[in-house]
Amino acid sequence: MENADTAVWAALMETDPDRKVRRVAALRCGDNPAGTPVAILVPGRPAQPILVAPKALPKRRSLRTAEGRAVLIHALTHIEFNAINLALDAVYRFPGLPEAFYQDWLAVAREEALHFQLLREHLRSLGSDYGALPAHDGLWQMAAETAADPLLRMALVPRVLEARGLDVTPGIQARLAQAGDLRAVEILERIHHDELGHVAVGSRWFRYLCASRGLDPEETFFALVNTHFRGRLQGPYQEEVRLQAGFSPREMAWLKARQNPPADCRF
Repeated sequence: MENADTAVWAALMETDPDRKVRRVAALRCGDNPAGTPVAILVPGRPAQPILVAPKALPKRRSLRTAEGRAVLIHALTHIEFNAINLALDAVYRFPGLPEAFYQDWLAVAREEALHFQLLREHLRSLGSDYGALPAHDGLWQMAAETAADPLLRMALVPRVLEARGLDVTPGIQARLAQAGDLRAVEILERIHHDELGHVAVGSRWFRYLCASRGLDPEETFFALVNTHFRGRLQGPYQEEVRLQAGFSPREMAWLKARQNPPADCRF
């Protein structure tokens, strides 16, 4: 299979979480494949957790119990595991871009792996572990739907799906602080800081790709979201943080005009 022996491919298709983290740590710039990538229907992931529709996920429980916090932390741990695969796939999927593109997304993959480790360690302290609860596959589904074009990937994954984390994380931290889980608050502070940088990476390369194709970035973002994003644009937004992550004031005004009220978010 073409590129099957590359380090990025091996890390992406690794199913064991611990080995995947080690493979990511070993990746270096220049490991990115140069050939034509093969289609990936299912990336490397363990047999557990089982994947279900979002509506079938465990119902929220009180965060004042270890069991209730484990449900939340498990969901966040799953998001970070998927984020490792998303970052690796950005490196593997889109050959022929500047070397800095691969440097950026390898750095993102390493940070996502750290986030996964931190959350999994905390989950174990709550008497659970990754895979003990069901999860959903929305993040990778979006990766599959944007695999044909890096412009579409940069628009919809970092700038829509991952940017939502910038909005909701402070509220999650507040709830965990009220429940007395200060370690979880600390971990999410690190994740929120890093994710701002990840969304900024997506914004930077989105604008680079628009410039290379002679496209207006704002109008292109609006068109791609309208055409390809089937979910709901949920507010409220952390506008100041999003501006730091590369959104323009006009993009923020456009998003706010189309936002839905907060929904019962299922991780």
